[in-house]
Amino acid sequence: MYEPIRTKSVHTMAGTTSDFPHRSREEELDIQLAGHLAALLAVTDELRALVPSSADLDAAAERLAGQVARLRDGHPPVRVPVAAAQVTGEAPALHERAHALAGRALVVAASRADTTAAILAAERMDAHAAARGETRNSPELSGAAH
Repeated sequence: MYEPIRTKSVHTMAGTTSDFPHRSREEELDIQLAGHLAALLAVTDELRALVPSSADLDAAAERLAGQVARLRDGHPPVRVPVAAAQVTGEAPALHERAHALAGRALVVAASRADTTAAILAAERMDAHAAARGETRNSPELSGAAH
């Protein structure tokens, strides 16, 4: 009824594993974490353009850049100076985006047991939540009824 398949499927794995490069789980997590932290750094730089005299944002940007460089074997992240005129969003929206990126970074840092990056991501989440007017102990976040 059906003609049998005469050739190997293109989807079957070849006999050797040296056909293409492999990365370990840790290497993949390093790449993911570096990407999330680099994205968070970009949003932090945008916020620094809106609020140029913020020591907290300056310190956070330097710590983020240091972590990205550590995860990328010493290669520092590429940073473009951002002028306030180039910023694409308003401060509350940027804080929301930064909070979400820090949350993603925290999840990856926790899964790879990177305490330093996890602490930095958690601190950034708290800072951006506070900038949006939220706190961790608010009834909405803790699930408590009014």
